[in-house]
Amino acid sequence: MGWILFIIGVIGWHIGLYGMFKKAGIDAWKAFIPFYNTWLIVEICGVRKYWFWLQLIPIGGQFITIWLTIIFVMHFGRYNLLHHSALVFFPFLYMPYMGFSQNEKWGGRAVFERYKKPGSREWIDAGVFAIVAATLIRTFVFEAYVIPTGSMERTLLINDFLFVSKMSYGPRIPQTPLSFPFVHNVLPMSKFTPSYIKSVQIPYQRLAGFTEVKRNDVVVFNFPAGDTIINEENYLSLNTYYDVLQSQYKGNREQLMLDHKILVHPPDKTDNYIKRCVAVGGDELSLKSGVLYINGQPAFIPPGSQIEYFVETKGGALDREFLEEELGYEFIVDPMTGQEYEKNGDLGQLDAKNFIMNLTPEMLEKVKKHPNVVQAFMYVEQGVNVKMFPQDTANFAFNYDNFGPIKVPAKGQEVEITPANVSLYRRIITTYEGNTLEEKPDGTYIINGVATNKYRFKWNYYFMMGDNRHRSQDSRFWGFVPETHIVGKASLIWFSWNKGPRWKRLFKTIK
Repeated sequence: MGWILFIIGVIGWHIGLYGMFKKAGIDAWKAFIPFYNTWLIVEICGVRKYWFWLQLIPIGGQFITIWLTIIFVMHFGRYNLLHHSALVFFPFLYMPYMGFSQNEKWGGRAVFERYKKPGSREWIDAGVFAIVAATLIRTFVFEAYVIPTGSMERTLLINDFLFVSKMSYGPRIPQTPLSFPFVHNVLPMSKFTPSYIKSVQIPYQRLAGFTEVKRNDVVVFNFPAGDTIINEENYLSLNTYYDVLQSQYKGNREQLMLDHKILVHPPDKTDNYIKRCVAVGGDELSLKSGVLYINGQPAFIPPGSQIEYFVETKGGALDREFLEEELGYEFIVDPMTGQEYEKNGDLGQLDAKNFIMNLTPEMLEKVKKHPNVVQAFMYVEQGVNVKMFPQDTANFAFNYDNFGPIKVPAKGQEVEITPANVSLYRRIITTYEGNTLEEKPDGTYIINGVATNKYRFKWNYYFMMGDNRHRSQDSRFWGFVPETHIVGKASLIWFSWNKGPRWKRLFKTIK
């Protein structure tokens, strides 16, 4: 829904700009040329040129574009809050009205300067309004997001710029309202300084009447295991507090806190992650030899998903032209060693005839048909991986490719708590749903002071996985994502960059 509103708004904005340019004496067709149209607004309104370049900054630049449009409208003699609100919230109606209504005339700088407030004051007022309006849009309607890692390739690529719809699952009321605008959890130009004040916290609330997360949606959410971080280089969400606590400190929290700087984020200020929701509350999930099953049936395979395969050749690597032209591999040279290698690590060599290749279903078929290929079969991790959720190898001997079966908790569902399954639910009961849990040596439990072996879930939960299955830190490592952490649905790629624009990815919907 959010991306549909965005597209309607963009179309209406450009149509209205066409009429406004015509009134202002600018060639009307130039209104449809992205960025050049705002350059012309900057010129005709006498705005300093650096504002044009600042609007090209990813994410923050969209707010400057709003401000420039307000300045342009003010040169039509429209200064009041009603007009500016209509422009921001209903551009698909307001901009065509300004462009084609006979009541609206271009006044130019003369009208702008005759207004009783000085021009500098008007610019400040317009800027403040744009910030407030943009903050409301970012909080409740949609938010820009940049793909930072390859965990969703090739569905989503590094430096894809997305719009995330907050409307799809219902806008979430900010739980931490005292925060620096337009940033998430750290101040600009900083990796470690929080951008928020935790003194005011609002209980989780989400506007009702919207759809719930559906299986196979691509979802942005607050990283559940990012509530406590080691606030130092090479840690943060990359090397999580809980992993370090288990692997290096054997559960000794006191010593870890003595050795490192610890920061506790509110739930809505943990790092944003993006993954595909593969299972919703009530689903049974399992991975068997790398194949995902939901409720006993093979799961949907995204066309852009990647999995590692062993590839045996008749001798030597596959030809370079095939790797680049057919598979889209990119090769770069290490400036230190001069050695050439595949940019994303999607091609590894075991010996003269055997390789590991990260492939989508379409790429796999191409590889199998290559005349130099003998066979290709999926890589499957063997043995038990101690990092797998719920980090309880005595009861859950999981690895990357053999996981489950486990059932995803659903709101209102009641489960029996036992020593064999308490590790699945411990964090849900205590951290996500705010209860006290005391575990007795005899296998009994006390929740909120009451002896019981039953627990009823307060929220829905989801299981998230990256489409780049062997290169993704996801629910297989840190477990379920509560509905309280859901940010929105990834809806539209509005820009993409890799040494230049990836033109074919612009305005591509995400499936």
